[in-house]
Amino acid sequence: MTHFDDTTPINPERRAWLRKTAWAAGAAAFGGVSLGLSGPLAYADNALKPLKLSWNAGAICTAPVPVAVKQGFFQRHGLQVELINFAGSTDQLLEAIATGKSDAGVGMALRWIKPLEQGFDVKLTAGIHGGCMRLLATRTSGIVDLAGLKGRTVGVSDMASPAKNFFAITLKKLGIDPDNDVHWRQYPASLLGIALKKGEVHAIADGDPTIWTLRESDHLYEVSNNLCGEYQNRVCCVLGVRGTLIRKDRATAQALTQALLEATEWTANNPADAAAIFSAYAPSADVGQLTAMLKSHTDKHHPVGDAFRKEIALYADDLKTVGVLNSGTDSNRFSTRVFSDVLV
Repeated sequence: MTHFDDTTPINPERRAWLRKTAWAAGAAAFGGVSLGLSGPLAYADNALKPLKLSWNAGAICTAPVPVAVKQGFFQRHGLQVELINFAGSTDQLLEAIATGKSDAGVGMALRWIKPLEQGFDVKLTAGIHGGCMRLLATRTSGIVDLAGLKGRTVGVSDMASPAKNFFAITLKKLGIDPDNDVHWRQYPASLLGIALKKGEVHAIADGDPTIWTLRESDHLYEVSNNLCGEYQNRVCCVLGVRGTLIRKDRATAQALTQALLEATEWTANNPADAAAIFSAYAPSADVGQLTAMLKSHTDKHHPVGDAFRKEIALYADDLKTVGVLNSGTDSNRFSTRVFSDVLV
């Protein structure tokens, strides 16, 4: 069992949150019983608060979710969490959360920000980690950097995917028009590798585990990823909580956020064990490769508070440059509206 203290090398916002976390207070909020000043809380089963959490069971970046179940992080925070594997559109997911069919969800910031601009009553409470999006090309393509994509065709799993949005943003920052200088072609994620082999596209972009597996099996060259340059310390995976839950039962929203952050830290410290836990949802995956994927992600970077709000604003700025968000959107005002600091 892992314990956390202020010696962990993490950002000031996270450190402040840890100082404010009081196990005994959490026990009182849910009627639990503290087992000691430094130990976890114990709750009788009938004292656990039921909660529905949506996630994508096929995405390795969501590994902290089953970790939180298996390692008891949710239970220690007084929660009985039902996992809902959601494979529909982001709009449908956010609508499900906003209307109470689910209480919260874990997803990609670059997929969620546009629908959130449209007014769904869902608040982002914490970043989970960075990494997991990659752009690949064959080793004979001559494409060794993003500039080499000019005039080329890139395969993506959908035209609003986080990977498509991310690499469009980075191309724009290089002075390459992602709409006119690069061609995008959509394929089912499972066919991206075949499209590349057939020469229908010159590069492919998607998220782990699909893109990592293709890189290894087809010996592809990783042209870029979302941990380069200014994005080295930027989250891509976030936690969103139903607005009414935050307003009416803030203690539960806080408990969920705390539990998932602790599970994320545990994942960072125990990637092999986390991969083994996640593998139950991906029985055909190689646990060794899942471990390597988790090691490449930045699960120790999970900002909260104003640090997280600022990252949301930066993504809003980015998405405006490629026409995903309205140019007139005030990024700071937007980030303040869609963020809730439940940990204070």
